[in-house]
Amino acid sequence: MMLKRRWRLRLRALFSTPCPHENLEDKVTMGLDNDTFQQVLNSIDRFVDRRLIPAEDIVEAENDIPADIVQDMREMGLSGFSIPEEFGGLGVSLVQEVKIMQSIGRTSAAFRSLFGTNIGIGSQGIVMDGTETQKQEYLPRLATGEITASFALTEPDAGSDAAAIRMTARADGDDYVINGTKRYITNASRASIFTLMARTNPDEKGAAGISAFIVPTDLSGITVMPADRKMGQRGTKTHDVVFEDVRVPASAIIGGTPGVGFKTAMKVLDRGRLNIAASSVGAAARLIQEALSYAHDRKAFGKPIAEFQLVQAMLADSQTEYYAAKTMVEHAASVFDEKGKAIEEAACAKMFCTEMVGRVADRAVQILGGAGYMAEYPVERFYRDVRLSRIYEGTTQIQQLIIARQMSRKFKEG
Repeated sequence: MMLKRRWRLRLRALFSTPCPHENLEDKVTMGLDNDTFQQVLNSIDRFVDRRLIPAEDIVEAENDIPADIVQDMREMGLSGFSIPEEFGGLGVSLVQEVKIMQSIGRTSAAFRSLFGTNIGIGSQGIVMDGTETQKQEYLPRLATGEITASFALTEPDAGSDAAAIRMTARADGDDYVINGTKRYITNASRASIFTLMARTNPDEKGAAGISAFIVPTDLSGITVMPADRKMGQRGTKTHDVVFEDVRVPASAIIGGTPGVGFKTAMKVLDRGRLNIAASSVGAAARLIQEALSYAHDRKAFGKPIAEFQLVQAMLADSQTEYYAAKTMVEHAASVFDEKGKAIEEAACAKMFCTEMVGRVADRAVQILGGAGYMAEYPVERFYRDVRLSRIYEGTTQIQQLIIARQMSRKFKEG
């Protein structure tokens, strides 16, 4: 419960009025009271501005995050703000989470990636569907950052078509034996556990035969391959992971029920898509700030280029799309908080926000001109980094399919 004490003692003590929530269920749904959350968000904003943004060049040069910043991020409580209070987290609502992620999105993607699996796809399967024993065993340590969770879904032949998973988990007495390869697994080299999808019933095709497991990374038979070399997002770590006769007990199945892992994965991804959408909104805010600052400093034909109408048009287009994206992701998160799901809204937000930030990055490079192509300016790095946002957590094309299917379902239901 260290994380809970840290934030509550630091922040709630500032206010004499108690939290208005009447029961735990309301707390989980509503998150922190407004005053306390604003204190949290202000602290994170300052941390991003004073600690993370100044370290961006180091992360880019070394392709890693300095150890002292890793420790600072843990002490800030960034590993556990989406984990319920009863397990040591802050228990923020999803609306509050996306506001936090907008702040984190203003800096290098490596920082979000470091703790993103703990507050998102790595832990939320346990939060949503885990047994009480699984929650008690893992969530408090995930909340403090003592351990890191990685989400292991993608395979060499199963990405967008997640139901095509080939990794097997064969029943053997009271155990399951796992074999196969996972691909592009974020934080695999840093992880203590994988939340892993594997096929427990080879006779059932598609989603029905897939189960979700909690797999400790130190088990015999697990090999984490060298880190991938990527276009951007230096400092993030993704790997192939090979599983050869890895034995886990049946109690490792999330929720204790085999065959429902695909449903768990889809619920986790819905929430994760809003996380990525919010990070994209934050990145757009930073790009607009960089482009606007440069446009006022850079002079051509005797005046700042910010006074040129075509430059103004690019700035205005970016600001308008940013505003639309910010409104969309916060509304989608409010739907999730109210209803417990937001399938269509999350897909819309993920598609629009990630496509939006690509356009904003392109305009920022154009406004900076030749300088925008130079590594000394942050927009060059952001231009490369944000390209991935349209691919992971479901490509733009997958979001289009989800949206269209939801539209058709509603139409048929009248």
